[in-house]
Amino acid sequence: MQEITRSRVAIALIHHPVLGRKGETIGSAVTNLDLHDIARIARTYGVARYYVVTPYEDQQDLVAEIIAHWQSGHGSRYNPARKEAFSVVKLAKSLDEVIDTMTTMMKRKPALVTTSANVQENSVGYLQARKRIGEGEPTLIVFGTAHGLAAEITRKADYTLPAITGGTEYNHLSVRSAAAIICDRLLGETIN
Repeated sequence: MQEITRSRVAIALIHHPVLGRKGETIGSAVTNLDLHDIARIARTYGVARYYVVTPYEDQQDLVAEIIAHWQSGHGSRYNPARKEAFSVVKLAKSLDEVIDTMTTMMKRKPALVTTSANVQENSVGYLQARKRIGEGEPTLIVFGTAHGLAAEITRKADYTLPAITGGTEYNHLSVRSAAAIICDRLLGETIN
């Protein structure tokens, strides 16, 4: 297996538009745990950027305050490892803003890869996705909060990764857990 080009991979955590319990499009609240844990996942696996996407000003203010605490406030001196993890976190108002930023940064539009707990029509296996990343394709892996990504996002996807299943009928992992598993499958060292 060829070397993985992590510097061309970013992840985005979408807070709007996502699905509510009844399948309606909603906006969800940013959680402190998602910021911390996914930042640590991103940094561990060498992801170039972790975008926290919310259109809500109050949520943007909260994210900016948390980032500042760990980047330049007391947290940066108290826990240098957390400061390093937060170095990859960026705030965005929309998925389109993230795609535009990555296109400028990578000099070409990234492959938009969505995740879902449900089977999707445009699914590509993890080995094939890992190969595409290894070939240097700029890639944006998109995670949804609440009950998953709204259709307006999944329709934009170049492909979707297969659902993570544990061999039971229950399938509702936290987004932090899903991000860790997916990053490991796509960017981790292979097990022989």
